[in-house]
Amino acid sequence: MHIVAIAWIYVVLMMSITEHTVVAGIATFFLYGVFPVSIILYLMHSPERRRKRKEAEKISRELSSAKAGGDNDTAPPVG
Repeated sequence: MHIVAIAWIYVVLMMSITEHTVVAGIATFFLYGVFPVSIILYLMHSPERRRKRKEAEKISRELSSAKAGGDNDTAPPVG
């Protein structure tokens, strides 16, 4: 997917170079290239972000349960 994004940015860069003014070239580059590609890449990586968040929550729960269980195992010294 990244190669397609790079190719599209290249095509849009070539389009923006042929614009009549610098402002039109910059607007073309951002409106046809950078913004749409960033939105698409963000959406394409959302399953990966969700998976990482669930893994982090699982690890956090395991650590908190291990910590709670470890505190109950140690008894105060008698004497």
